[in-house]
Amino acid sequence: MNSFGHTMRTSILSLLALSFLSACASPTALAPFKQNLSEVYGVQEGDMLKLRAGPGTGFDVHAGLPNGTLVRVGDCSSIGSIGWCDVALDRAPGLRGYVSQTYIREL
Repeated sequence: MNSFGHTMRTSILSLLALSFLSACASPTALAPFKQNLSEVYGVQEGDMLKLRAGPGTGFDVHAGLPNGTLVRVGDCSSIGSIGWCDVALDRAPGLRGYVSQTYIREL
């Protein structure tokens, strides 16, 4: 499979997983997060922002978030030279993890 096919398959699987999780997620999972929405932006075409289990590249990837994905941001901190934020997906608040602060902006 070529890289475009792999990226496309990964995108589709990520979106299906997000749809499923949004159907069964609890709204109370957003309690520790700011009320203002932020969005994923600045990710290169054909790529996604990695939602990780912890603040750093050594943690497992839970999902890939395309540009425009809405998230609620919790605490942010710097690990080395990279800022990492604890986020919950707006449409699937049960899906939480850490993303690089570079690729999110407040709406």
